[in-house]
Amino acid sequence: MSDLLSEEKSGKAAPYQVLARKYRPQNFDDLIGHGSMVRTLKNAFAADRIAHAYILTGVRGVGKTTTARILARALNYVGPNGEDNGPQMELGEDGLHCKAIAESRHPDVLEMDAASRTGVGDIRELIEGVRYAPVEARYKVYIIDEVHMLSTAAFNALLKTLEEPPPHVKFIFATTEIRKLPVTVLSRCQRFDLRRIDPETLTEHLSTIAAKEHVKISREGLWMIARAAEGSVRDALSILDQAIVQHTAQKKADELSPDAIREMLGLADRSGVWDLLDACMKGDAKTALGSFRMQYDAGAEPAVTLRDMLDLVHLLTRTKAAGPEAANHGPAGEADAERAKSMASGFEMNALTRVWSLLMKGLSETNMAPDPAAAGEMALIRICFAADLPTPDEALKALKKNRENAVAPSPPRKKVRPQTEEQPSAQIIDILPPLSQRPPGDGPWLRAFADVVQLAGKMRDAKLRTELESYVHLVTFKEGQIDLRLHDNAPADLAGRLTQRLKEWTGRQWVVSVTASEDGEDTLRDKRIAEVMADPMVKKALDIFPGAEVTAIREPDAIAEPAPDDFEEEPPVDPDDDLPLLGADDEQEPKTGKA
Repeated sequence: MSDLLSEEKSGKAAPYQVLARKYRPQNFDDLIGHGSMVRTLKNAFAADRIAHAYILTGVRGVGKTTTARILARALNYVGPNGEDNGPQMELGEDGLHCKAIAESRHPDVLEMDAASRTGVGDIRELIEGVRYAPVEARYKVYIIDEVHMLSTAAFNALLKTLEEPPPHVKFIFATTEIRKLPVTVLSRCQRFDLRRIDPETLTEHLSTIAAKEHVKISREGLWMIARAAEGSVRDALSILDQAIVQHTAQKKADELSPDAIREMLGLADRSGVWDLLDACMKGDAKTALGSFRMQYDAGAEPAVTLRDMLDLVHLLTRTKAAGPEAANHGPAGEADAERAKSMASGFEMNALTRVWSLLMKGLSETNMAPDPAAAGEMALIRICFAADLPTPDEALKALKKNRENAVAPSPPRKKVRPQTEEQPSAQIIDILPPLSQRPPGDGPWLRAFADVVQLAGKMRDAKLRTELESYVHLVTFKEGQIDLRLHDNAPADLAGRLTQRLKEWTGRQWVVSVTASEDGEDTLRDKRIAEVMADPMVKKALDIFPGAEVTAIREPDAIAEPAPDDFEEEPPVDPDDDLPLLGADDEQEPKTGKA
């Protein structure tokens, strides 16, 4: 800045500098958004606990290289009159070395671009210079930009010097890819994360610079620039520079309007995005597509329009969840707040979160599609037609109501103990032989094929159980003999393994015969599928969601054993009744009384 003033006084035209260079911070007070790092460094300088190596990481344009130069100035600060009070954080007045360091021409502050000097030879040259004391300054400072670009051999060559450098050497690294750095390098450095600058802070910074440049830009226009920069100060200043040039070219003395900036950036009209979102939420596909096409014809990028819709959905959801006060934090201030308050009350939370998910998927597809406009329209069509679908809780309530109407109320019955895995189903109980026909022996009594399947599960032979359920068409079953037909996909040794397992588990010889005819019942798995598909609740779910398919059937978790008081006393049971008896430990005579 002093050079520019001196050149103006001498009558020479000052060379033009872009805003990103003209307003580059020259001391720690000029840095915005990095207060935590500045406080840490101030405390370290005050306590004389200055590290020998620092690493600065963050996205492009947040000030990594600028911070490195300011830190080099602080390490080597000597007052303008030669007073040397050691490293200083207060750099309001330029010292003896400040100007040379800021212009990257100081002999003791060496800047290296690792993107162009990646080899081990470059690092060897650096290491050789480390041995020599600084020429003019207090420390010899090495600034390595984009340090992640160094090769593995270069990192290995640097490690020893980085861990134990001479006392007159300091290292400052900058990178946008912190994950690409070896852990051995990270552990030897103090790390500072320079985060993105939030839009509010960046908008204030742009407003200050616009005032210095004597340019009038609306607050909304500056906000658009800050959002388009995505937290990068350099990007924001570059966009602002472009906006000022356009404004100057038009020779307008009035304020630079938001519409001009919106057109320059390819953004969508804010009120138009609200109308577009409202049409989508109401399922009005015709209006939504027309509004989207109007935005596109006006220069708005499809992906930008969807991102703006995401911002509005987020604002509506936050307003719905936290109350009307949360609407005041919208990007456009009061204009968004009033619209958000009026719209949030008209939509359910489930609908808003569903639109958010659909917009996220649509934005991803739009960014990858060869025709972004077509992909954006397809995303909007999905949202419009999803607006007519019931929310999950509404669907469950409807299913419950329809099932209650479809199933007639059954007469009250006494409570009985829940069926366990070792008990056959009610359909099998009706055809089981009575207890009086139990064969001699201590092994389990298998009175139906379902008992065989359950016994395989009880004996932890999951493979056999699954094969019996899926591949066996039962023809006849009686004690000691099973006639069956195997499915085409059944293993060839299934019958032999079943015979061997039954002999081991029951202690009796069983005959398992396989027939080649087409006789036999459906498999247990097919019966279970048919039972589930016949359930009124499943039928209603498939009607509400056309095209849905049942891909898996899982049995509910085992019912927790209730307390004894939850069961009523059961009447005495005749020993000849058809009751299940699967294990050798089961009583041959039924018990009465409390369960």
